[in-house]
Amino acid sequence: MDRERAWNTVSGFLTYLALEKGLAENSREAYQNDLRDLIDFCVGCGIRDWENITPLSLTDYIGKLYDLGIASSTISRRLSAYRGFFHYLRLEGIVVKNPAKLIPPPGKSRKLPEVLSVSNIESVINRIEKTVENENELQRYARFRDRAIFEMLYGSGLRVSEIVDLKLESILAKGKVLSVFGKGSKQRLVPTGEVSRWALKRYLQEVRSDLVRDSRKTRDAIFLSLKHGAPLTRQAIWQMVKKYTAAAGITVDVTPHTFRHSFATHLLEGGAGLRDVQEMLGHVSIETTVIYTHIDKHHLLDVVRQFHPRNADT
Repeated sequence: MDRERAWNTVSGFLTYLALEKGLAENSREAYQNDLRDLIDFCVGCGIRDWENITPLSLTDYIGKLYDLGIASSTISRRLSAYRGFFHYLRLEGIVVKNPAKLIPPPGKSRKLPEVLSVSNIESVINRIEKTVENENELQRYARFRDRAIFEMLYGSGLRVSEIVDLKLESILAKGKVLSVFGKGSKQRLVPTGEVSRWALKRYLQEVRSDLVRDSRKTRDAIFLSLKHGAPLTRQAIWQMVKKYTAAAGITVDVTPHTFRHSFATHLLEGGAGLRDVQEMLGHVSIETTVIYTHIDKHHLLDVVRQFHPRNADT
């Protein structure tokens, strides 16, 4: 397969997703990465062109993903991307059949997400707020900015992509509510807690204006890089999470999404309703909220003991 010609076709597909389907940039980026991986596979197997990909060769590719330990949910997402791509190729007259259409998705993984305890999260926050001797200006800027970001991750359950996309105009009702655009560019209003508002206000008043280098580049983004003043990237926040969790002595694998899971779990354990948590997380289906949150068994037992009439203490 000729990489350049194959990539030109992918570029056309990505344009189609943006213009015809209105797919968000993050989703298009995921499609791009998935198709780049498929091109690499085709080149390695000597597949000459898109019409030479068969259900059998795609099944072989999926098998290799399993061998690499790729999660079922990721494989399912890739299959969905390939179905959409080959559907586009059919529309363009590049292929006759959609080979991905015949491959069933893998069974859903029910693996529970990692959740940090409240004490773990406090340890991370303490590491962020820990001042060093003779703290310089950049270190103070980082401390104020990073604290605000972690408060958004845990205090409001925002996705990392939602944080980097936050604009000054996203702040409503004196910071008590944030206007967020989630998956599929769907808007929702997310409440903020008192500590989150304090951290965000401190960053905005004492740091952000000093970080702005070129107002055209900032695009009114709330969180900016210390070096260039450009909008902070998702990768930068991932690195930030790794840095502070390691410094706090947390050994489990932690990602920005871990704080979102922890936000939902701690709300449910505190007595919040599942529907309320669903709305704050921006899930279309409540089944997604159930899968994304992990409730301690002991908490559930306590709920039954406390509220069920057949289990009241005597």
